[in-house]
Amino acid sequence: MKAIMVMFDSLNRRMLPPYGCDWVQAPNFQRLAERSVVFDRAFIGSMPCMPARRDLHTGRYNFLHRSWGPLEPFDDSMPDILKRNSVHTHLCSDHGHYWEDGGCTYHPRYSSWEIARGQEGDPWKGDVREQSIPDHLGMLWPQDWINRQHLGTPDMQPQTVTFANGLEFIETNHDQENWYLQIETFDPHEPFFSHEEFKRLYPHNWDGPQFDWPPYDRVSESPDAVAHVRYEYAALLSMCDRSLGRVLDMMDRHRMWDDTMLIVNTDHGYLLGEHDWWAKCIQPFYNEVAHIPLFIWDPRSRKRGVRNDSLVQTIDLPATLLEYFGVPLPEDMHGVPLRETLETGASVRDYCLFGVHGSHVNCTDGRFVYMRAPTSEENGPLYEYTVMPTHMRSMFSVQELQHAELAQPFSFTKGVPLLRIPAAKLPWSSANRYGTLLFDNEADPLQQAPLHDNAIENRLTEAMVDLMRANDAPAEQYARLGLV
Repeated sequence: MKAIMVMFDSLNRRMLPPYGCDWVQAPNFQRLAERSVVFDRAFIGSMPCMPARRDLHTGRYNFLHRSWGPLEPFDDSMPDILKRNSVHTHLCSDHGHYWEDGGCTYHPRYSSWEIARGQEGDPWKGDVREQSIPDHLGMLWPQDWINRQHLGTPDMQPQTVTFANGLEFIETNHDQENWYLQIETFDPHEPFFSHEEFKRLYPHNWDGPQFDWPPYDRVSESPDAVAHVRYEYAALLSMCDRSLGRVLDMMDRHRMWDDTMLIVNTDHGYLLGEHDWWAKCIQPFYNEVAHIPLFIWDPRSRKRGVRNDSLVQTIDLPATLLEYFGVPLPEDMHGVPLRETLETGASVRDYCLFGVHGSHVNCTDGRFVYMRAPTSEENGPLYEYTVMPTHMRSMFSVQELQHAELAQPFSFTKGVPLLRIPAAKLPWSSANRYGTLLFDNEADPLQQAPLHDNAIENRLTEAMVDLMRANDAPAEQYARLGLV
Protein backbone atom coordinates (compact mmCIF):
# COMPACT_ATOMS: atom_id res chain seq x y z
CA MET A 1 0.00 0.00 0.00
CA LYS A 2 1.21 3.48 -0.92
CA ALA A 3 -0.30 6.94 -0.55
CA ILE A 4 0.54 10.43 -1.82
CA MET A 5 -0.87 13.70 -0.56
CA VAL A 6 -0.36 16.81 -2.67
CA MET A 7 -1.23 19.78 -0.48
CA PHE A 8 -1.46 23.37 -1.67
CA ASP A 9 -1.81 26.37 0.64
CA SER A 10 -4.59 28.97 0.20
CA LEU A 11 -6.18 27.20 -2.76
CA ASN A 12 -9.37 29.04 -3.69
CA ARG A 13 -11.98 26.48 -4.75
CA ARG A 14 -13.75 28.86 -7.12
CA MET A 15 -10.59 29.43 -9.13
CA LEU A 16 -10.43 25.77 -10.22
CA PRO A 17 -12.00 24.46 -13.47
CA PRO A 18 -13.51 21.36 -11.78
CA TYR A 19 -15.44 23.73 -9.51
CA GLY A 20 -16.77 25.89 -12.32
CA CYS A 21 -14.03 28.41 -13.12
CA ASP A 22 -13.91 28.98 -16.89
CA TRP A 23 -10.91 31.31 -17.23
CA VAL A 24 -8.05 29.96 -15.07
CA GLN A 25 -5.76 27.69 -17.07
CA ALA A 26 -5.42 24.59 -14.91
CA PRO A 27 -5.85 21.53 -17.17
CA ASN A 28 -4.20 19.14 -14.72
CA PHE A 29 -6.76 19.91 -12.02
CA GLN A 30 -9.40 19.00 -14.59
CA ARG A 31 -7.44 15.87 -15.44
CA LEU A 32 -7.28 15.04 -11.74
CA ALA A 33 -11.07 15.44 -11.42
CA GLU A 34 -11.51 12.86 -14.16
CA ARG A 35 -9.30 10.42 -12.22
CA SER A 36 -10.72 10.91 -8.72
CA VAL A 37 -13.71 11.62 -6.51
CA VAL A 38 -14.38 15.36 -6.32
CA PHE A 39 -15.88 16.51 -3.02
CA ASP A 40 -18.45 19.31 -3.27
CA ARG A 41 -18.98 19.86 0.47
CA ALA A 42 -15.49 19.83 1.97
CA PHE A 43 -14.83 22.38 4.72
CA ILE A 44 -11.93 23.62 6.77
CA GLY A 45 -11.60 22.91 10.48
CA SER A 46 -9.06 25.10 12.30
CA MET A 47 -7.50 28.23 10.85
CA PRO A 48 -5.01 29.23 9.59
CA CYS A 49 -1.86 27.33 8.45
CA MET A 50 -0.46 25.48 11.46
CA PRO A 51 -3.80 25.03 13.26
CA ALA A 52 -5.01 23.36 10.06
CA ARG A 53 -1.97 21.10 10.10
CA ARG A 54 -2.59 20.14 13.70
CA ASP A 55 -6.06 19.05 12.51
CA LEU A 56 -4.35 17.11 9.72
CA HIS A 57 -2.10 15.27 12.15
CA THR A 58 -4.53 14.64 15.00
CA GLY A 59 -7.95 14.38 13.34
CA ARG A 60 -9.25 16.76 16.01
CA TYR A 61 -10.05 20.49 16.08
CA ASN A 62 -7.30 22.77 17.32
CA PHE A 63 -9.16 26.10 17.38
CA LEU A 64 -11.36 25.62 20.44
CA HIS A 65 -8.40 25.34 22.81
CA ARG A 66 -5.54 27.33 21.38
CA SER A 67 -4.35 29.47 18.48
CA TRP A 68 -1.27 28.95 16.32
CA GLY A 69 1.17 26.50 17.82
CA PRO A 70 3.13 23.26 17.55
CA LEU A 71 1.98 19.73 18.11
CA GLU A 72 1.67 19.04 21.83
CA PRO A 73 3.32 16.09 23.63
CA PHE A 74 -0.07 14.41 24.11
CA ASP A 75 -1.12 14.75 20.45
CA ASP A 76 -1.55 11.67 18.28
CA SER A 77 0.19 12.46 14.98
CA MET A 78 -0.96 10.53 11.91
CA PRO A 79 2.51 10.43 10.24
CA ASP A 80 4.08 9.33 13.51
CA ILE A 81 1.44 6.61 14.03
CA LEU A 82 2.12 5.32 10.52
CA LYS A 83 5.87 5.43 11.16
CA ARG A 84 5.43 3.38 14.33
CA ASN A 85 3.43 0.85 12.31
CA SER A 86 6.15 0.23 9.70
CA VAL A 87 4.90 2.72 7.12
CA HIS A 88 7.66 5.07 5.98
CA THR A 89 6.42 8.66 5.97
CA HIS A 90 8.22 11.35 3.98
CA LEU A 91 7.55 15.11 3.87
CA CYS A 92 8.69 17.39 1.04
CA SER A 93 7.78 21.01 1.71
CA ASP A 94 8.66 24.65 1.22
CA HIS A 95 6.21 25.76 3.92
CA GLY A 96 8.47 27.89 6.10
CA HIS A 97 6.16 27.84 9.12
CA TYR A 98 7.35 24.29 9.84
CA TRP A 99 10.74 25.70 10.79
CA GLU A 100 9.55 28.44 13.11
CA ASP A 101 8.84 28.32 16.84
CA GLY A 102 5.14 27.73 16.26
CA GLY A 103 5.55 24.78 13.92
CA CYS A 104 8.77 23.09 14.92
CA THR A 105 7.28 19.82 16.22
CA TYR A 106 5.46 18.79 13.02
CA HIS A 107 8.15 17.72 10.55
CA PRO A 108 10.08 15.47 13.00
CA ARG A 109 6.99 13.25 13.19
CA TYR A 110 7.81 11.95 9.68
CA SER A 111 10.33 9.18 9.04
CA SER A 112 12.27 11.54 6.75
CA TRP A 113 11.80 15.04 5.42
CA GLU A 114 13.37 17.65 3.17
CA ILE A 115 12.83 21.33 2.63
CA ALA A 116 13.06 23.98 -0.07
CA ARG A 117 13.87 27.51 1.06
CA GLY A 118 12.78 30.96 -0.06
CA GLN A 119 9.01 31.31 0.30
CA GLU A 120 7.41 34.49 1.66
CA GLY A 121 9.67 36.12 4.28
CA ASP A 122 11.74 33.00 4.93
CA PRO A 123 15.01 34.19 6.58
CA TRP A 124 17.01 32.46 3.87
CA LYS A 125 19.59 34.66 2.14
CA GLY A 126 21.63 37.16 4.12
CA ASP A 127 22.02 40.56 2.49
CA VAL A 128 22.47 43.59 4.76
CA ARG A 129 22.72 46.11 1.92
CA GLU A 130 19.97 48.72 1.66
CA GLN A 131 17.15 47.33 -0.46
CA SER A 132 15.08 49.21 -3.01
CA ILE A 133 11.71 47.60 -2.37
CA PRO A 134 8.87 48.29 -4.82
CA ASP A 135 5.84 50.12 -3.49
CA HIS A 136 2.75 48.14 -2.51
CA LEU A 137 4.66 44.91 -1.84
CA GLY A 138 2.09 44.14 0.82
CA MET A 139 3.70 43.53 4.16
CA LEU A 140 6.93 45.24 3.01
CA TRP A 141 9.22 42.46 4.11
CA PRO A 142 12.72 43.25 2.85
CA GLN A 143 13.63 39.59 3.32
CA ASP A 144 11.11 38.48 0.73
CA TRP A 145 12.49 40.93 -1.80
CA ILE A 146 16.00 39.61 -1.09
CA ASN A 147 14.81 36.03 -1.58
CA ARG A 148 13.26 36.85 -4.95
CA GLN A 149 16.64 37.92 -6.33
CA HIS A 150 17.77 34.30 -5.93
CA LEU A 151 14.73 32.76 -7.65
CA GLY A 152 15.38 33.85 -11.21
CA THR A 153 13.76 30.94 -13.08
CA PRO A 154 10.76 28.68 -12.44
CA ASP A 155 13.11 25.75 -11.80
CA MET A 156 14.61 27.66 -8.90
CA GLN A 157 11.25 28.38 -7.29
CA PRO A 158 10.69 26.62 -3.93
CA GLN A 159 7.51 25.06 -5.30
CA THR A 160 9.38 23.46 -8.21
CA VAL A 161 12.14 22.19 -5.93
CA THR A 162 9.57 20.76 -3.53
CA PHE A 163 7.87 18.79 -6.28
CA ALA A 164 11.23 17.68 -7.69
CA ASN A 165 12.09 16.28 -4.26
CA GLY A 166 8.76 14.48 -4.11
CA LEU A 167 9.17 13.05 -7.60
CA GLU A 168 12.64 11.80 -6.67
CA PHE A 169 11.11 9.95 -3.71
CA ILE A 170 8.48 8.40 -5.97
CA GLU A 171 11.05 7.42 -8.61
CA THR A 172 13.18 5.76 -5.94
CA ASN A 173 10.35 3.97 -4.14
CA HIS A 174 7.49 3.41 -6.60
CA ASP A 175 8.08 -0.37 -6.62
CA GLN A 176 8.28 -0.59 -2.82
CA GLU A 177 5.43 -1.03 -0.33
CA ASN A 178 4.22 0.75 2.80
CA TRP A 179 5.04 4.40 2.33
CA TYR A 180 3.23 7.73 2.58
CA LEU A 181 4.53 10.82 0.78
CA GLN A 182 3.31 14.34 1.55
CA ILE A 183 4.26 16.90 -1.11
CA GLU A 184 3.28 20.23 0.34
CA THR A 185 3.86 23.61 -1.24
CA PHE A 186 3.22 27.04 0.22
CA ASP A 187 1.83 28.16 -3.14
CA PRO A 188 -0.52 29.70 -4.14
CA HIS A 189 -0.30 31.50 -0.76
CA GLU A 190 0.63 35.16 -1.00
CA PRO A 191 2.86 36.74 -2.19
CA PHE A 192 1.71 35.70 -5.67
CA PHE A 193 5.21 35.56 -7.11
CA SER A 194 5.57 33.70 -10.39
CA HIS A 195 7.55 34.07 -13.60
CA GLU A 196 6.74 35.57 -16.95
CA GLU A 197 5.76 32.33 -18.66
CA PHE A 198 2.81 32.02 -16.27
CA LYS A 199 1.95 35.72 -16.23
CA ARG A 200 1.70 35.63 -20.04
CA LEU A 201 -1.30 33.30 -19.68
CA TYR A 202 -3.29 36.23 -18.30
CA PRO A 203 -2.59 39.35 -20.39
CA HIS A 204 -4.17 42.49 -18.99
CA ASN A 205 -3.58 46.19 -18.81
CA TRP A 206 -1.89 47.21 -15.58
CA ASP A 207 0.31 50.29 -15.29
CA GLY A 208 0.33 50.53 -11.51
CA PRO A 209 3.13 49.59 -9.09
CA GLN A 210 4.15 46.02 -8.39
CA PHE A 211 1.29 44.51 -6.43
CA ASP A 212 1.22 40.78 -5.74
CA TRP A 213 0.94 40.79 -1.94
CA PRO A 214 -2.43 42.13 -0.74
CA PRO A 215 -2.79 43.08 2.92
CA TYR A 216 -4.99 41.30 5.44
CA ASP A 217 -7.52 44.07 5.31
CA ARG A 218 -10.56 45.50 3.58
CA VAL A 219 -10.14 46.27 -0.11
CA SER A 220 -9.22 49.92 -0.58
CA GLU A 221 -7.68 49.48 -4.02
CA SER A 222 -9.28 50.19 -7.39
CA PRO A 223 -11.22 47.53 -9.35
CA ASP A 224 -8.29 47.37 -11.78
CA ALA A 225 -5.93 46.60 -8.90
CA VAL A 226 -8.25 43.86 -7.65
CA ALA A 227 -8.40 42.34 -11.13
CA HIS A 228 -4.60 42.53 -11.39
CA VAL A 229 -4.13 40.66 -8.12
CA ARG A 230 -6.53 37.95 -9.29
CA TYR A 231 -4.48 37.53 -12.45
CA GLU A 232 -1.31 37.31 -10.36
CA TYR A 233 -2.94 34.62 -8.21
CA ALA A 234 -4.10 32.80 -11.35
CA ALA A 235 -0.59 32.83 -12.78
CA LEU A 236 0.77 31.21 -9.62
CA LEU A 237 -2.12 28.74 -9.66
CA SER A 238 -1.21 27.76 -13.22
CA MET A 239 2.30 27.06 -11.99
CA CYS A 240 0.78 24.85 -9.27
CA ASP A 241 -1.20 23.08 -11.96
CA ARG A 242 1.99 22.31 -13.86
CA SER A 243 3.53 20.82 -10.73
CA LEU A 244 0.44 18.71 -10.11
CA GLY A 245 0.68 17.43 -13.68
CA ARG A 246 4.20 16.15 -13.01
CA VAL A 247 2.82 13.95 -10.21
CA LEU A 248 -0.01 12.66 -12.39
CA ASP A 249 2.46 11.92 -15.19
CA MET A 250 4.64 9.86 -12.86
CA MET A 251 1.65 7.93 -11.56
CA ASP A 252 0.77 7.15 -15.19
CA ARG A 253 4.33 6.17 -16.04
CA HIS A 254 4.68 3.71 -13.18
CA ARG A 255 1.04 2.50 -13.25
CA MET A 256 0.59 3.62 -9.68
CA TRP A 257 -3.18 4.08 -9.96
CA ASP A 258 -3.52 0.37 -9.18
CA ASP A 259 -2.02 0.51 -5.69
CA THR A 260 -1.56 4.14 -4.61
CA MET A 261 -4.03 6.47 -2.91
CA LEU A 262 -3.84 10.09 -4.06
CA ILE A 263 -5.23 13.00 -2.02
CA VAL A 264 -5.06 16.57 -3.35
CA ASN A 265 -6.16 19.16 -0.81
CA THR A 266 -5.57 22.52 0.82
CA ASP A 267 -5.62 23.99 4.31
CA HIS A 268 -8.04 26.83 3.43
CA GLY A 269 -9.08 29.19 0.68
CA TYR A 270 -8.44 32.88 0.13
CA LEU A 271 -10.43 36.04 -0.49
CA LEU A 272 -9.41 37.90 -3.64
CA GLY A 273 -11.62 40.91 -3.18
CA GLU A 274 -14.87 39.04 -2.62
CA HIS A 275 -16.96 40.61 0.15
CA ASP A 276 -14.59 43.59 -0.24
CA TRP A 277 -11.87 41.74 1.66
CA TRP A 278 -8.40 40.42 1.04
CA ALA A 279 -6.98 37.21 2.47
CA LYS A 280 -8.39 35.55 5.60
CA CYS A 281 -8.79 35.46 9.39
CA ILE A 282 -9.94 39.00 10.23
CA GLN A 283 -13.34 38.85 8.51
CA PRO A 284 -15.92 36.06 8.92
CA PHE A 285 -14.94 32.83 7.18
CA TYR A 286 -16.95 33.14 4.00
CA ASN A 287 -17.11 30.28 1.50
CA GLU A 288 -14.06 31.54 -0.38
CA VAL A 289 -12.03 30.60 2.70
CA ALA A 290 -14.06 27.86 4.42
CA HIS A 291 -15.46 25.82 1.51
CA ILE A 292 -12.42 24.04 0.09
CA PRO A 293 -11.53 21.76 -2.83
CA LEU A 294 -10.76 18.10 -2.19
CA PHE A 295 -9.90 15.27 -4.60
CA ILE A 296 -9.29 11.64 -3.58
CA TRP A 297 -8.39 8.55 -5.59
CA ASP A 298 -8.73 5.28 -3.68
CA PRO A 299 -7.38 2.30 -5.64
CA ARG A 300 -9.67 -0.05 -3.69
CA SER A 301 -12.96 1.45 -4.87
CA ARG A 302 -11.52 2.83 -8.14
CA LYS A 303 -14.17 5.55 -8.28
CA ARG A 304 -13.23 8.23 -10.80
CA GLY A 305 -14.95 11.19 -12.39
CA VAL A 306 -17.49 11.15 -9.54
CA ARG A 307 -18.91 14.08 -7.55
CA ASN A 308 -19.51 13.48 -3.85
CA ASP A 309 -21.70 15.75 -1.69
CA SER A 310 -20.92 14.16 1.68
CA LEU A 311 -19.97 16.72 4.33
CA VAL A 312 -16.25 16.18 5.03
CA GLN A 313 -13.37 18.07 6.66
CA THR A 314 -9.60 18.11 7.02
CA ILE A 315 -9.92 16.08 10.24
CA ASP A 316 -11.16 13.16 8.12
CA LEU A 317 -7.92 12.86 6.14
CA PRO A 318 -5.69 11.39 8.88
CA ALA A 319 -8.43 8.88 9.71
CA THR A 320 -8.71 8.00 6.02
CA LEU A 321 -4.97 7.37 5.72
CA LEU A 322 -4.75 5.29 8.90
CA GLU A 323 -7.66 3.12 7.77
CA TYR A 324 -6.11 2.75 4.31
CA PHE A 325 -2.92 1.33 5.82
CA GLY A 326 -4.88 -0.87 8.24
CA VAL A 327 -3.77 1.04 11.35
CA PRO A 328 -6.26 1.50 14.22
CA LEU A 329 -7.43 5.04 14.91
CA PRO A 330 -6.52 6.59 18.28
CA GLU A 331 -9.40 7.23 20.66
CA ASP A 332 -8.97 11.00 20.53
CA MET A 333 -9.39 11.22 16.75
CA HIS A 334 -12.77 12.69 15.77
CA GLY A 335 -12.26 12.44 12.01
CA VAL A 336 -13.94 9.65 10.08
CA PRO A 337 -12.34 7.38 7.44
CA LEU A 338 -13.74 8.22 4.01
CA ARG A 339 -13.52 4.73 2.52
CA GLU A 340 -17.27 4.13 2.57
CA THR A 341 -18.21 7.55 1.28
CA LEU A 342 -15.69 7.13 -1.55
CA GLU A 343 -17.26 3.78 -2.44
CA THR A 344 -20.95 4.57 -2.03
CA GLY A 345 -21.32 8.30 -1.40
CA ALA A 346 -22.54 7.61 2.14
CA SER A 347 -22.53 10.57 4.53
CA VAL A 348 -20.00 10.59 7.36
CA ARG A 349 -21.51 13.37 9.50
CA ASP A 350 -24.50 15.68 9.74
CA TYR A 351 -22.67 18.77 11.01
CA CYS A 352 -19.16 20.14 11.41
CA LEU A 353 -17.41 23.04 13.14
CA PHE A 354 -14.76 25.41 11.85
CA GLY A 355 -13.08 28.59 12.99
CA VAL A 356 -10.01 30.37 14.34
CA HIS A 357 -9.27 30.67 18.05
CA GLY A 358 -11.11 33.61 19.56
CA SER A 359 -13.36 34.53 16.65
CA HIS A 360 -16.69 33.18 15.39
CA VAL A 361 -17.41 29.53 16.02
CA ASN A 362 -19.00 28.28 12.80
CA CYS A 363 -21.29 25.32 12.26
CA THR A 364 -22.58 23.93 8.97
CA ASP A 365 -24.72 21.07 7.77
CA GLY A 366 -23.28 21.52 4.30
CA ARG A 367 -26.08 23.77 3.16
CA PHE A 368 -26.60 26.33 5.92
CA VAL A 369 -23.61 28.04 7.54
CA TYR A 370 -24.10 29.52 11.02
CA MET A 371 -21.44 31.94 12.29
CA ARG A 372 -21.83 32.50 16.04
CA ALA A 373 -20.19 35.73 17.19
CA PRO A 374 -18.98 36.68 20.67
CA THR A 375 -21.63 38.53 22.64
CA SER A 376 -19.38 41.40 23.71
CA GLU A 377 -16.59 43.54 22.30
CA GLU A 378 -14.31 42.29 25.08
CA ASN A 379 -14.67 38.74 23.69
CA GLY A 380 -13.88 37.19 27.02
CA PRO A 381 -13.01 35.25 28.84
CA LEU A 382 -10.58 33.58 26.43
CA TYR A 383 -7.53 31.46 27.19
CA GLU A 384 -4.81 29.51 25.42
CA TYR A 385 -4.32 25.94 26.69
CA THR A 386 -0.89 24.49 25.99
CA VAL A 387 2.28 22.98 27.37
CA MET A 388 4.15 24.32 24.31
CA PRO A 389 3.77 28.11 24.72
CA THR A 390 4.87 29.43 21.34
CA HIS A 391 3.30 31.81 18.85
CA MET A 392 4.05 31.77 15.13
CA ARG A 393 7.58 33.15 15.22
CA SER A 394 8.26 33.55 18.93
CA MET A 395 7.77 31.99 22.29
CA PHE A 396 5.14 33.40 24.62
CA SER A 397 6.60 36.46 26.32
CA VAL A 398 7.57 36.55 29.96
CA GLN A 399 4.75 39.03 30.51
CA GLU A 400 2.18 36.61 29.02
CA LEU A 401 3.48 33.71 31.07
CA GLN A 402 3.36 35.69 34.30
CA HIS A 403 -0.43 35.32 34.13
CA ALA A 404 -0.39 31.59 33.39
CA GLU A 405 -2.22 29.14 35.64
CA LEU A 406 -2.25 25.37 35.77
CA ALA A 407 -5.49 23.94 34.34
CA GLN A 408 -6.96 20.47 34.70
CA PRO A 409 -6.46 18.03 31.81
CA PHE A 410 -8.91 17.83 28.93
CA SER A 411 -10.23 14.50 27.73
CA PHE A 412 -7.62 14.33 24.95
CA THR A 413 -4.51 15.36 26.92
CA LYS A 414 -3.94 11.90 28.41
CA GLY A 415 -3.96 13.14 31.98
CA VAL A 416 -1.56 16.02 31.28
CA PRO A 417 -2.51 19.34 32.95
CA LEU A 418 -1.98 22.44 30.82
CA LEU A 419 -0.95 26.04 31.17
CA ARG A 420 -3.96 28.32 30.90
CA ILE A 421 -2.77 31.66 29.54
CA PRO A 422 -4.96 34.71 28.85
CA ALA A 423 -5.27 35.00 25.07
CA ALA A 424 -3.68 37.96 23.34
CA LYS A 425 -5.92 40.48 21.60
CA LEU A 426 -5.63 39.76 17.87
CA PRO A 427 -7.35 41.35 14.83
CA TRP A 428 -9.81 38.46 14.57
CA SER A 429 -10.69 38.74 18.26
CA SER A 430 -13.13 41.51 17.33
CA ALA A 431 -15.67 39.26 15.66
CA ASN A 432 -18.42 40.87 17.72
CA ARG A 433 -18.46 43.80 15.27
CA TYR A 434 -19.74 41.52 12.47
CA GLY A 435 -22.45 39.92 14.57
CA THR A 436 -23.90 36.43 14.25
CA LEU A 437 -24.60 35.44 10.64
CA LEU A 438 -26.60 32.70 8.91
CA PHE A 439 -26.29 31.85 5.20
CA ASP A 440 -27.96 29.42 2.81
CA ASN A 441 -25.18 28.12 0.55
CA GLU A 442 -27.69 26.60 -1.86
CA ALA A 443 -29.86 29.66 -2.44
CA ASP A 444 -27.07 32.20 -1.82
CA PRO A 445 -23.68 30.60 -2.67
CA LEU A 446 -21.97 34.01 -2.71
CA GLN A 447 -23.23 34.63 0.84
CA GLN A 448 -24.50 38.11 0.14
CA ALA A 449 -27.88 37.92 1.91
CA PRO A 450 -27.80 36.79 5.58
CA LEU A 451 -30.88 34.87 6.69
CA HIS A 452 -33.03 35.43 9.75
CA ASP A 453 -34.62 32.08 10.56
CA ASN A 454 -35.00 31.12 14.22
CA ALA A 455 -35.73 27.46 13.53
CA ILE A 456 -32.57 26.95 11.46
CA GLU A 457 -30.48 28.99 13.89
CA ASN A 458 -31.75 26.99 16.86
CA ARG A 459 -31.01 23.70 15.08
CA LEU A 460 -27.48 24.73 14.20
CA THR A 461 -26.89 26.15 17.68
CA GLU A 462 -27.86 22.82 19.19
CA ALA A 463 -25.53 20.99 16.80
CA MET A 464 -22.74 23.46 17.62
CA VAL A 465 -23.08 22.87 21.35
CA ASP A 466 -23.13 19.10 20.85
CA LEU A 467 -19.92 19.21 18.80
CA MET A 468 -18.22 21.55 21.25
CA ARG A 469 -19.05 19.16 24.08
CA ALA A 470 -17.79 16.19 22.07
CA ASN A 471 -14.50 18.05 21.63
CA ASP A 472 -14.34 18.98 25.33
CA ALA A 473 -14.35 22.73 24.62
CA PRO A 474 -13.36 24.96 27.56
CA ALA A 475 -16.23 26.37 29.58
CA GLU A 476 -15.40 29.96 28.66
CA GLN A 477 -15.98 29.25 24.97
CA TYR A 478 -19.68 28.76 25.73
CA ALA A 479 -19.72 31.87 27.90
CA ARG A 480 -18.19 34.24 25.34
CA LEU A 481 -20.61 33.00 22.67
CA GLY A 482 -23.64 33.35 24.91
CA LEU A 483 -24.31 29.60 24.90
CA VAL A 484 -24.83 29.32 28.67
